[in-house]
Amino acid sequence: MFKAKISNIEFVTIMASLMAITALAIDAVLPALDIIGKAIGVVDPQDNQLIIIMIFLGLGIGPLIFGPISDSIGRKPLVYVGFGIFIIASLICVFSETIEMMIFGRVLQGIGLSSPRTISIAMVRDTYEGDYMARIMSFITTIFILVPVIAPAMGKFILDHYNWQAIFYVQLIFSILVSIWFFRRQPETLHKEYKKKWTSSIFKNGLIELIKHKETIGYTIISGFIIGSFLVYLSTAQQVFHEQYHLVEEFPLIFASLAITVGIATLSNGSLVMRFGMEKLITWAIIVYFLTSLLYVILYFKTDNPSAVILVLFCAVQFFSIGFLFGNLRAIAMQPVGHIAGIASAITGFISTMMSIPISIYIGGFVKTSVLPMFIGFAICSFISIGILYYIKGLKRKI
Repeated sequence: MFKAKISNIEFVTIMASLMAITALAIDAVLPALDIIGKAIGVVDPQDNQLIIIMIFLGLGIGPLIFGPISDSIGRKPLVYVGFGIFIIASLICVFSETIEMMIFGRVLQGIGLSSPRTISIAMVRDTYEGDYMARIMSFITTIFILVPVIAPAMGKFILDHYNWQAIFYVQLIFSILVSIWFFRRQPETLHKEYKKKWTSSIFKNGLIELIKHKETIGYTIISGFIIGSFLVYLSTAQQVFHEQYHLVEEFPLIFASLAITVGIATLSNGSLVMRFGMEKLITWAIIVYFLTSLLYVILYFKTDNPSAVILVLFCAVQFFSIGFLFGNLRAIAMQPVGHIAGIASAITGFISTMMSIPISIYIGGFVKTSVLPMFIGFAICSFISIGILYYIKGLKRKI
């Protein structure tokens, strides 16, 4: 195991901060979606979902650039490049006057943020392995979850006192502060013996090596379905609570309470994963995720939306399950490919993210007057994931 020169606590906090800028860029904008939409000439409110969804396109594309290069020249330089791109993209968003320009800025933001997001996962894999890696990822995710808890409220505060452009300026300032901290305190983690000479075939060779590990591919596909279903909620939450439930002022509090359930689960995962292992926790969490979705569909298939309290309770159970999935799925997928952590993190991130975008756009298009399509989407995605999970288990038993 690689020994960092800084404490585990500071390492976890720095990695969480690198990831947290992504959450800030997504969640702080949520309360302002309708206002931004009007400012840039959006006619159909459904199109406001693209302001959230399209940042994930950049988050999927970017790792294919930054991951392989980081295996060659090291992790740290690429983080600075990523933050530089993010700063430029944030300014594009600030001065956007059309939906096309805003989408371009959001995609570019995603590309920039994909660097610290991908590199942080590679740095964790450089430093830890096995269930202990999953434990570290749980602690990172727990700190990371604090951002979705406060980001919508912060976004609404900024919106109430300034304007929607100020939300992007605040993101920009945070990215500069985190990059300075990262520069001053975090040492390089890429082992010299794992450095790959940069060649035109580095991506192809990494992909060929990755495909050999069916377990990694399987868990990555599961991650794509889970992220896709969660992204449906993320992109439609403002629309659901503002327009279907008319809870405009309460929305930041509701969003925060659901984010806290994810945080509680990920914090618990840090201890439980050492006792039960990643595979068991993933299995239990996906089954609960599916059964909760199915129960909602059965109860409210031919009725109007339930009360906001019931909806939040169902979502809380869903997101508590997700808290055991995000970190564990990524950690277990990366476990066999530590020798190519950069390119593996890039390709697995690309696959799961590129899966999630069409899933979320398709299902989100049905979430107009009812929340039911969202839970049908949850049920279908988790059911398929269960099938893949047991296929992976079958492969392991044959070995």
